[in-house]
Amino acid sequence: MEKIVRIGILGCANIAKRSIIPAILGLKDHFDLAGIASRNFSKAGVFAELFNTRAIEGYHNLIGLPGLEAVYIPLPNSLHREWVEKALLRNLHVLVEKSLACEFDDAKYLNELAAEKGLVLVENFQFRFHKQLQSIIGYVNQGKIGELRCLRSSFGFPGLADPNDIRYQKSLGGGALLDTGAYPLKISQLFLGDEIEVKAASLNTPPNKEVDITGGAFVKQKNGELFGELAFGFDNYYQCNLELWGSRGKIYTNRIFTAHKDYEPVIEIETREGRESLQLPADDHFKNMLKHFYHLIHTPNPENLNNEYLQNINQARLIHEVKQKANEK
Repeated sequence: MEKIVRIGILGCANIAKRSIIPAILGLKDHFDLAGIASRNFSKAGVFAELFNTRAIEGYHNLIGLPGLEAVYIPLPNSLHREWVEKALLRNLHVLVEKSLACEFDDAKYLNELAAEKGLVLVENFQFRFHKQLQSIIGYVNQGKIGELRCLRSSFGFPGLADPNDIRYQKSLGGGALLDTGAYPLKISQLFLGDEIEVKAASLNTPPNKEVDITGGAFVKQKNGELFGELAFGFDNYYQCNLELWGSRGKIYTNRIFTAHKDYEPVIEIETREGRESLQLPADDHFKNMLKHFYHLIHTPNPENLNNEYLQNINQARLIHEVKQKANEK
């Protein structure tokens, strides 16, 4: 086993409390939790006591800790650019919540900086590492549904309970596109390839809101016929699905992005021969993602790092294209 990575947490977000920090603590052979930082020291103290670690006032104090090697950044989207850059300039590896940046140019710059310094920069789409997704990819590659024709994916949920939630605030990089919309955009690349483009898009900002609340996009291969139909939002009936339609059948699942560690996903496969429901074992995609992050740090392979950079940039490009298409008159 390679040496343990000393990692710090910038911010006290719910996803850090609920999923990432418990996963880090469950990987004691991989990570040592150095501390949790907040601009509010008392808030950091509550988190630190909960997870038996050190409370740190101010993000700058955390990234300056001696011996720190990596950080996890679950701050509001508008703060990602600043603190990813500062962490990289401190020669720290970075795991950052999606979306990596609010603007394409910022995402591109951050990945170029990481590449220049040979550092890991991973955007947290944990579903990439769930056995559910690997099983679906396997069935498609085996020709279970014939030739793939199109992808459909939706991710959305009812309105947020707190009207002051950061996802409703434009100044903090809120909006459905950067939150829920990022997921179906990401999964479309995994099945349709990186060379896709946004051909049409819609973003809905109600008069009483300052950010987009619902939206959708149509993406298509630049040099092929495959396409994807995507939908997302904060004011929807809950959906978290993936449907792959092929020449001989289709694959469907309804918890593709949010299967918690105890959940046993079900994949529905329908062909001319009939319909079957396959229940898969539970899996912890947060731990799997953290193991991936750990191995990238300890694998001196530029190809592996470059693959993450290219994924990050391509994701930011597609988000940018959704904004552009949605703004066309």
